Amino acid sequence: MTSDLNLTESKQGCRPQIRAHIEKHLGPVSRIFHQDGFDILCVEAVVDRPIHTLITAGMSDAAMNTGGKKNAPQYIELMMSLPEQWPLEKLSSADSGYWPIRLLAQLAVMPQQTGSALAWGDVIPNGDPAMPYTSSSGLCGCVLAPSLLVPKEFYALDIAQRHIEFYAAIPLFREELQAGADQGMEFLLSALLDHRVNDLVDPARRNVMKKRFGFF
Repeated sequence: MTSDLNLTESKQGCRPQIRAHIEKHLGPVSRIFHQDGFDILCVEAVVDRPIHTLITAGMSDAAMNTGGKKNAPQYIELMMSLPEQWPLEKLSSADSGYWPIRLLAQLAVMPQQTGSALAWGDVIPNGDPAMPYTSSSGLCGCVLAPSLLVPKEFYALDIAQRHIEFYAAIPLFREELQAGADQGMEFLLSALLDHRVNDLVDPARRNVMKKRFGFF
């Protein structure tokens, strides 16, 4: 399957309103990556906000099957935050730095492919067994959680009868994935926060579940 950079916004679903919501709270959308039918909107780093932010638009085109769970959102969009040094200029699907865009699109299509839903606290491995997103890092899965790098007003968007919630995809190492599976999402998120790991992607960060020199 091929992918390309598309700087013309799709007009499906609530995508124009999602873009307006992003620009109200985070800043202007400077480029849009088109991957597997989804728009990945990019708010690039500026002096006052020195991180890049990628947000899906299109995941909320269709309702997810929540199985009747109370308070489970039927509509969500996902995001990732990248350091300002991340090479976005002329970035293409063949580049090693493209994997966050590919990951967001893979997650966005998952509910419709599986007939289920994604929600806060879900831990998603990259395959079975989990494989690294890139050869330069051991990150091989992610957990969904509210972003710590956006204002709380950004967390949700109401459009007519549609309530859309926004979650960050936080990349994880294999041992962190296992900890989430064995000990639960709350344990995993607490461990990440204890080690000052937020949703800013850092492929070289410490694996919080791996011992070093006999200590955690």
